[in-house]
Amino acid sequence: MFDAVPAVVRSAAAFIVVLGVLVFVHELGHYLAARWRGVHVEAFSIGFGRTIASWTDRLGTVWKLSWLPLGGYVKLHGQERPEDVTAEERARWLPGRTFHEKSVLSRAIIVVAGPVANFLLAMVLFAGLFMAIGRPVTTSVIGDVLADGAAASAGLLAGDRIDAISTASGAKARIASFEDIQKIVSVHPGERLEVTVQRPAAGTEAAARTLTLPVTTGARDNGRVGILGIRGGNVEYVRVDPASAVLAGIVQTWDITSQTFAGVTQMLTGSRGTEDLGGPLRIAQLSGQVAQLGLASLVSFIAVLSVNLGLINLFPIPVLDGGHLLFFAAEAVRGRPIPPRAQAAGFRAGMALLAALFVFATWNDLSHLGIFRWVAGLIG
Repeated sequence: MFDAVPAVVRSAAAFIVVLGVLVFVHELGHYLAARWRGVHVEAFSIGFGRTIASWTDRLGTVWKLSWLPLGGYVKLHGQERPEDVTAEERARWLPGRTFHEKSVLSRAIIVVAGPVANFLLAMVLFAGLFMAIGRPVTTSVIGDVLADGAAASAGLLAGDRIDAISTASGAKARIASFEDIQKIVSVHPGERLEVTVQRPAAGTEAAARTLTLPVTTGARDNGRVGILGIRGGNVEYVRVDPASAVLAGIVQTWDITSQTFAGVTQMLTGSRGTEDLGGPLRIAQLSGQVAQLGLASLVSFIAVLSVNLGLINLFPIPVLDGGHLLFFAAEAVRGRPIPPRAQAAGFRAGMALLAALFVFATWNDLSHLGIFRWVAGLIG
């Protein structure tokens, strides 16, 4: 179905679907938490700008769909401080239903509920995929050996199945998946390992051979991460029962969260380049490509992005949910809110930082898409 759709249209449509799901679930977390803590929600909007469609529910919340699908928001009743609004507006506030008069704990629950909803969405989507089509496991069979890499130098071949890896200290680890190989090799850059493989029968050989080959790993990221120079091969899908699927969904979400956090930390410390940092254009491009692969791939992509969205929103940057939580923590310690001028300065700094990150990510996106090479070709 997607093959007949132009790439630009496919990417735009998939991007709207992906972002719409993520934003809706994130804001739904804020909405449900606000309802739970007794705060009236004035508006729930998917998108920004001019309203395309809207309706008002029996509780007085206006649900809106706006034309710019780059986010959304939940407007909480009395979210502003009393000194920031007019006397007429304060007179219209519902006693006991405003955000600002709730306890620090209640406000923190409402704010953190958005990222939590994103993590829960990822767990549910992963669990559903594991039950429906199975949990993907990349076998330890080598799919491809990179030329001039450590594996090629050691004589490893495509089709070899890695059964065990021994380190210089004598520790021997059994290998069940390609991820097991990556975990061991990555923490042994530039070291000698012994790799035990099952090599398929060739020619007149009756059975596979067991070989133990010495391999000196390569390294990347300034020698901090070991590499073997191979690509994974076959992917097997293992169906699991509902209980195991839920547990596997939680584990998968945690693994992606840990990997994302580690990647961001490496970028901040300079041990990893920032060329992988992408923005809306990269997400739109990937959305179209993943949608072409099928529904399961698109659902998995949404789950991964949901984890990223939840984690990023927890960063202690004013304007983001994590910044609000930081202010609430300071208020809990001080016994009174952060001074308005300090909050305003924090929000301005947060906006400036996010704007800079957006510009940088967009620059990366344009470079990745080849826009600059195309312009350079036009010029000369």
